[in-house]
Amino acid sequence: LPFFIFLSKYLAQKMKVIAHTSMELNANMNAHMNETLNIGGVLLTKLFGRQTQEIDRFDDRASKVRDIGIDRAMFSTTFMLAVGLLSAFGTAITYGVGGYLVIQNTFTVGTIVAFIAYLDQLYGAFQSLANAPVDFSTSLVSFERVFEILDLGIEVEEKKSPIVLNDPKGHLEFRNVNFSYTSANFFGLSEVKRPGQMGSVLAVLSGDDQASPDENEGTIEQNSQARTETLTDISFIAEPGKLVALVGPSGAGKTTTTYLVPRLYDPTEGQVLMDGVNLRELSLESLADQIGMVTQENYLFHDTIRTNITYGRPQATQSEIENAAKVANIHAFISSLPKGYDTIVGERGYRLSGGEKQRIALARVILKDPRILVLDEATSSLDSESEALIQQALKIIMIGRTSLVIAHRLSTILAADEILVMDKGTIVERGTHTQLLKSAGLYKHLFETQFRNSEAIHQGGKVS
Repeated sequence: LPFFIFLSKYLAQKMKVIAHTSMELNANMNAHMNETLNIGGVLLTKLFGRQTQEIDRFDDRASKVRDIGIDRAMFSTTFMLAVGLLSAFGTAITYGVGGYLVIQNTFTVGTIVAFIAYLDQLYGAFQSLANAPVDFSTSLVSFERVFEILDLGIEVEEKKSPIVLNDPKGHLEFRNVNFSYTSANFFGLSEVKRPGQMGSVLAVLSGDDQASPDENEGTIEQNSQARTETLTDISFIAEPGKLVALVGPSGAGKTTTTYLVPRLYDPTEGQVLMDGVNLRELSLESLADQIGMVTQENYLFHDTIRTNITYGRPQATQSEIENAAKVANIHAFISSLPKGYDTIVGERGYRLSGGEKQRIALARVILKDPRILVLDEATSSLDSESEALIQQALKIIMIGRTSLVIAHRLSTILAADEILVMDKGTIVERGTHTQLLKSAGLYKHLFETQFRNSEAIHQGGKVS
């Protein structure tokens, strides 16, 4: 029994380490497969001629999985062999000592046979008990990996008795808002320590303007003394029926600002209010119902066009779907397809062009009919004709709604009621297009740089 206890304890510790390493290696191999075998990964690999290198990377990770699997099997086999040897050794001792005692007339042969029978039953129980610590240690590793996620605190959560806005007006206000990624709450998860995990999630929604925690982690750390906060003292009001535009160089914090509106994360300091109520006090469901957002990268499910358009309003009728598609200037294209609205778009919409995906995303938001409209470069992938048509349609859609628009093409926001110029996480200028051109600040520099080599000529705040 002491040998059994010592052996099972020793091998349990070894198997725990091996099991943990095995799961990590499997996760690395699966992550590599997910990255390189999806549509974007395959396209990038072929365009850069990296097939051989990616095969080698996969082979390296798969080899490690194979090797750790062999080690795990060898330890299990060694354990069973050791248990078998201990059983055989105990049986041999019993026969040897018992035979000597029989010769000495201390025991009878029947007594020895009974001992051996009892010993076989006892060893069976010993083997089961010896396996228990090993199985428990191995299972514990799985529990540890699961609880790493389950134990994460939910930071972006609603109150126990949240406020539901029954008749929202859409009055939006940022009041002295500061935000830092080092203490941020990413989509309800905090303190995610596995590199790359959250970056892949943010990548679905963010663009070049988004200073995501993963892709800019090194930059944030290197410049922590110069700039510890992504947003600093952001204050502005967006009223219903008004268009507020955010402009500025990449990395200025424009997308981060818009992500605070649907509470993808909360401000580090300050408040974001809708109709005078702090967003933290509102029901998350009612908040989501009032916000329509078109991001830089428009995600489409591997499903029909109809399903993707009605995602925010599944009960919509066919006529409502078609009206939204017409406003987004995509109905004619959909109607020309063999299966129309029942056409499968493919993984992440790979069967469609960038402009077609963007217009479907616009139709999805238009159909939702939100009180607050957030557009993050919503027309960047469109040709000039489609952009002009959608801009005309958006003017009608924005009537009575609070509109927050991010635009690198400054020609798309000339008629904005207020333009907020952002740089390094703070608002450096604000005003109308005409006022900002007269101030000779960053906005004027961006505008002149953009139109310097074009046929656009601005004079007195007007563009011809």
